[in-house]
Amino acid sequence: MADFRRGLSQSLGMRQELKINPRLYQAMDLLYMPLLDLQAHLKMEVLVNPFLEFTEMAEEELPEEKQEEEEDEDEVDWEEILLNGFDAGGRRSQFEDKEHYMPTPAAPPDLWEHLREQLNLLTLGPREVALGEEIIGNIDREGFLACSLEEVVEAANTWLAESEPELWAEMEPFTLEEAEATLRVIQGFYPSGVGARDLRETLLIQLRERKEVDSLAYRIIQDHFEQLVNHRWSELSKEHGISPLDVQSAADSIAKLDPKPGLKYADMSENYVIPDLVVEKVDGEYFVFHNDSSLPRLKLSRSYREVAQDRNQFQGENKAFISKKLNSAQWMIQAIEQRRQTMLKVMSFIVDRQREFFEKGVEHLRPLTLREVAEHIDMHESTVSRVTNDKFVQTPRGVLPLKFFFSSGLSTDYGEDVSARGIRARIQKLVAEEDPKKPLTDQAIVDVLKQEGVQIARRTVAKYRDQLGILSARMRKRV
Repeated sequence: MADFRRGLSQSLGMRQELKINPRLYQAMDLLYMPLLDLQAHLKMEVLVNPFLEFTEMAEEELPEEKQEEEEDEDEVDWEEILLNGFDAGGRRSQFEDKEHYMPTPAAPPDLWEHLREQLNLLTLGPREVALGEEIIGNIDREGFLACSLEEVVEAANTWLAESEPELWAEMEPFTLEEAEATLRVIQGFYPSGVGARDLRETLLIQLRERKEVDSLAYRIIQDHFEQLVNHRWSELSKEHGISPLDVQSAADSIAKLDPKPGLKYADMSENYVIPDLVVEKVDGEYFVFHNDSSLPRLKLSRSYREVAQDRNQFQGENKAFISKKLNSAQWMIQAIEQRRQTMLKVMSFIVDRQREFFEKGVEHLRPLTLREVAEHIDMHESTVSRVTNDKFVQTPRGVLPLKFFFSSGLSTDYGEDVSARGIRARIQKLVAEEDPKKPLTDQAIVDVLKQEGVQIARRTVAKYRDQLGILSARMRKRV
């Protein structure tokens, strides 16, 4: 029987492995960063790397010797100024350094804070206030009660038994009738329609607030809400013994009500973007520029670079630290420049490909994929994806995300493809210009597009129409 022995051994071999340099990961992250994130990243790099410092654009254009001369000329002899006095011919306050404060907007109260404020203004006992706060806590951001009143009562009784056992022994449990009464109080708060359990109830609350209980709109919502939602004007006209035109007028007044009253207090703060690139038309040609005037430029610190030149005075960890930081600083400067050049290449190709869009509008947007751009600029598709992600460009047609220019295409009779985004814009224009009494059906839109040379299926038109939030022809029809 063979004798197998366990033990350690060494052997020499060769094999190939593909390893990504950590700096390659950093370079990919730099491509991915929008302008504001890149600003914050560069400021952090300057803090941790003493070999990096910021420079002004005007300073970059001057040779180093010239910079030194100007620095010497601009140096102020403060001793002379202090000894001889300084008479500026005005009040002292005009020449003192002032501390400037940036105004910071205060966050507005949200829906729940607003409802609690109104609840506390009422002369209610602690029992009613506790039940009211439980109801307010179960109202969603759109203003609707997100659960049943039975669940509200159960949660309120559970809270009372667990957190206030002594008070629970003295108080009766909350009842459904109390919850109904408290909910009616909250439904009288602003915004009108808040606290409703469904769309129908919030519309009725708003009409009651307007003293329109006897109106045709109120009766339609209360008794024939299903027909209203499905735009069955003829059925409603027969039910109420009126003309379809009167029903249409009542439906128009209902459409002016707020279907989601709570959104008035939702966080609607605008997200401001700074475009990374700018496209301008000069003498009939489009040019691409970097919008990096607000981006601090990096340069090697002259003082630290002079210290690093004599590396013999450093030993061990100090020498390794200086070498590491100096190499990192040089690489960072090169990586930022490489990022700028890559973005210019990508956007320049997009401008050449989408010239018809810049000249005539979104209906003339051509199909474009990341692979096409990658093949043209001789880079990987993932690199192009990182360049276009969360980046914006300022164009003669507005500030647009770079992803706007990429979409699939549909074939045409004249041999060229047309962008799906352009087709959606064309559908939207056709619907906007249609006769409201005879709206275009999906098949009618297909026929119009085929006359224009676009090959498209009816289900594709229906899909694009849904994406645009356009109702079907029956729902758009006016009397």
